[in-house]
Amino acid sequence: MNDGVGQRGPVLDGEQFGRLADYGEVEHAEAGRDLYTSGDHRYDFFLLRTATVDIIRDATAIEPERLIYQGGPGDFLGELNLLTGQHVYLTARVVSAGTVVRIGATMLRRALAEQVDIADILIEAFRERREVIRAAAGNALELVGRPDAAQTLELRTYVAQMLLPHTWLDAASHPGRSLMALAGLDDGELPAATVNGSVLRRATPKAVAEALGLSYRADGRPVDLVVVGAGPAGLAAAVYGASEGLATVLLDRTGLGGQAAKSARIENYLGFPHGISGENLTRLAMVQALKFGVRIHAPAAVAGLDLSDDRQPAVLLEDGARIPCRAVIAATGAHYRRLDIPQWTSFERSGCVRYAATELDVRGYENQPVAVIGGANSAGQAALSLATRGATVDLIIRGPDLGARMSSYLTDRIRAHSRIQVHTSSTVRELAGDDTLTSIVTERSDGRQDRLDCRALFCFVGARPASGWLSGLAKDSDGFVLTDSRLPTGTSGTPLPFQTSAPRVFAAGDLRSGSTKRVATAVGDGASAVSSVHAALANA
Repeated sequence: MNDGVGQRGPVLDGEQFGRLADYGEVEHAEAGRDLYTSGDHRYDFFLLRTATVDIIRDATAIEPERLIYQGGPGDFLGELNLLTGQHVYLTARVVSAGTVVRIGATMLRRALAEQVDIADILIEAFRERREVIRAAAGNALELVGRPDAAQTLELRTYVAQMLLPHTWLDAASHPGRSLMALAGLDDGELPAATVNGSVLRRATPKAVAEALGLSYRADGRPVDLVVVGAGPAGLAAAVYGASEGLATVLLDRTGLGGQAAKSARIENYLGFPHGISGENLTRLAMVQALKFGVRIHAPAAVAGLDLSDDRQPAVLLEDGARIPCRAVIAATGAHYRRLDIPQWTSFERSGCVRYAATELDVRGYENQPVAVIGGANSAGQAALSLATRGATVDLIIRGPDLGARMSSYLTDRIRAHSRIQVHTSSTVRELAGDDTLTSIVTERSDGRQDRLDCRALFCFVGARPASGWLSGLAKDSDGFVLTDSRLPTGTSGTPLPFQTSAPRVFAAGDLRSGSTKRVATAVGDGASAVSSVHAALANA
């Protein structure tokens, strides 16, 4: 779906076209008919036999209607929102009458599962088309706000993780002020979003998800497996569960990727010799999950579990929804903790304290002094990412040894980097500044204090398990969930690997007591937990 008829992207050959057409129904399409329109809740996949169809970005208050792509005989219509359930961004209008083949969502997923060669072409085409839509049809979702505000960063991170086509406008820019004037917005209502013409004031990821149709809604389809938490462990569990025939729902309180999505660069993950950002790894995993039919909903805040029926646990959402299923995999991971330092919360709100080092987080700190707190891989990756962009980085570590909890490939690069200064046996005691952070005070183990220039503080310390929603399950003294061999003596039966104290609830990744805090380990946990789910269901 590119500008110009000649650039079609991945295409089906004649035999593949005919094979896919067997999954649908042939119908005649008159000129002028809209096969789907922007804002529709859902739409079908179309093969074009003899009809010609324009894909159009609708006119807005400030821009005219725009032709994005023209599909002709032998082509197909559709992109990622066929799989995600997002509302439609573009209009498909028949310009030359002819026949089309309509394939509904259920039959499309069946085709993707049964026809591997066709699935590869469609998924790659859907992914490419989403990128084109992100550039050409961002007016369907427009965001405006102050770039350094924490609420704005949260919103921008969410739409990036979910691959949502959008336009971002700085409230201080002329386009930003123009949009605010058109929408009747003032500074106290930022960040704001316009969704197909509707204005969301003080917009949150939850409000945007509801407006775009991404929130969980019961549709009557049975659910075999609910995976709670969409970090590496949860994404892996969802992919393996769905690919092995389980009707799978994936929920996350914020977005996709967990702590891994916040990593600037992961270089020790198998299969990526040049490294991969956590954000890109998350995007690839999301598309893979959608390919196998995973129903992804984020944000979807889980309040707890109903375990009154051993054979059918139910996941309870904070909005009152209830999702009965045959098994649950808990993969909500752990979060970096906040430090008990005066002004921490106020600098957090202003965006000067951050817990991630994604592309969005590190942007704008070129040639600026910043600080990173933490002694594990995430902190090391953040320090290198910032320094590579030209920032001057103070890396602050409580322990005496940089290599105690950090991989050697990171420690070697950090020691050799001229823009990174390592402060071992040190803690942060003070944050200084008015609206923005200007400096921090660190204290060494011998009591000496240093004041360091600092415009932003990136914090990667003290992981706390996100296990509060799992009341009733056995946990260790720090709140991490006990599984299999770590369960208290006297647990009935022989527990399966990754099984918790509830027979059909499993835990994977950083949430699990005794787990190794690495991306590869989390992925392995998620995949292995699905094997235990199959065993539990077979035993029943």
